[in-house]
Amino acid sequence: MINPQQWQSTLQQLNCIANQQQLQQLQDYLELLQRWNKVYNLTAVRNPADMLPLHIFDSLSVAHFIKGNNCLDVGSGAGLPGIPLAIMQPERQFIMLDTNGKKTRFIQQAIIQLKLDNAHVIQTRVENWQSPQKFDAVISRAFASIADFITTSSKHLSPIGILYAMKGKYQQTEINKIPKDFVLKNVYKLQVPTLNAERHLLEITR
Repeated sequence: MINPQQWQSTLQQLNCIANQQQLQQLQDYLELLQRWNKVYNLTAVRNPADMLPLHIFDSLSVAHFIKGNNCLDVGSGAGLPGIPLAIMQPERQFIMLDTNGKKTRFIQQAIIQLKLDNAHVIQTRVENWQSPQKFDAVISRAFASIADFITTSSKHLSPIGILYAMKGKYQQTEINKIPKDFVLKNVYKLQVPTLNAERHLLEITR
């Protein structure tokens, strides 16, 4: 496990400044994920040392791009990127959606244990959910295709909202399938410390 100074140094590379409480929450979340994963198989990443870059740092690599007052995390899985983002952005409300009961129960436990007043979880399919509110940001790092993400999730977007698709390699064939009512506003190549893999964030608007 890396020490607090290494945590802070790496977070600064991601344009994230964590206070002592946030640093402890990130560490507690990582430990909770490791414990639950041994029993419930929440993530395919089995090595605890790999969870830090692949899950925590990867999630926070998009933190300074997110805009608006609230954010919907679609297909959140074990709370990624929603939980790390909620820890670092207490001023923004986060709702995490997933269909898997084991994973939503884990997210709920993490919310309670970490005392995240700005985070909530709902077990449902995004296309079936009847939300009482619209979202300034809708994000996902789990959808297989950008077109499916837009089709199923865009109804939850506010008029000025942005869809954020976290992807690995930039795939032009995927971009070509973006529905005609939407445009690719920005593509950011992400640098995730200690992770030797391509990462991109796509901003998509109406």
